[in-house]
Amino acid sequence: MTTTSFYIKTIILGFLFYSCSTGNLEVVANMDAQLQEASALELVKNENVLWTIEDAGNPNVLYRLNNEANIDRSITITNAKNEDWEDLTSDKQGNIYIGDFGNNSKKRDTFTIYKISNPKKLKEETSAGIINFTLPKKVDSEDFEAFFLHNNYFYMFSKTGGKGILIKVPNQMGTHVATLITEFKLKGKQTKITGADISADGKTVVLLNHDKLWKLTNFTSDNFFDGKLEALEFKHDSQKEGVCFVDSKSVLINDERTGIEGGNIYVFEL
Repeated sequence: MTTTSFYIKTIILGFLFYSCSTGNLEVVANMDAQLQEASALELVKNENVLWTIEDAGNPNVLYRLNNEANIDRSITITNAKNEDWEDLTSDKQGNIYIGDFGNNSKKRDTFTIYKISNPKKLKEETSAGIINFTLPKKVDSEDFEAFFLHNNYFYMFSKTGGKGILIKVPNQMGTHVATLITEFKLKGKQTKITGADISADGKTVVLLNHDKLWKLTNFTSDNFFDGKLEALEFKHDSQKEGVCFVDSKSVLINDERTGIEGGNIYVFEL
């Protein structure tokens, strides 16, 4: 993937004076100080810039970062409310999707995905396409912070510690009832999923936690847990929120800023 490889090389060279190892995470940038609660990262196909958002209580704005991780464009979504924006994904045409499905109170009945068309051509504001969904009957309201787009479906993983659920929703405007794919249970003390992505070849899924990354491979259906599951420890614990593939062997990760700590972008080799 030439463009994404170029991006990584550029950002690492640009921050060579800053780069340091944190466990087996490599810090490659410190995010713009304006972004205190960045909840996602997305590297859009055929672009060499990152996009991010902030979560509940922050503006309904999509931010573009340059290769120094500073904001170089802020796009207000005029028909959206940031009830609890938690993750980003994109399609092959370069459209970005915002997952407004955070649900800490577990009282939401309806969740929303906003489609931002051709963001690279936008300047200051836009109106989004809207996809709403509800959960299947007999499925309790859950908190979601992680999703990706694959084969024209959005796949969402609940954040709940202990037993979680994987659901999918079609990439179509309108209101849908999500399909429950499976329940799952991850081992360890910290098991709450805060971000997710799938590799461009569709063969590897990563699920993010504060101190580890779960790597899922060798699956043969969209029940990704039917394959091989590996826990990759970071040796570093912070409020990590966003993850996106650079290529099949590496990802970018960000954490929220807590005081003078965090607010970084890391590269991690799988």
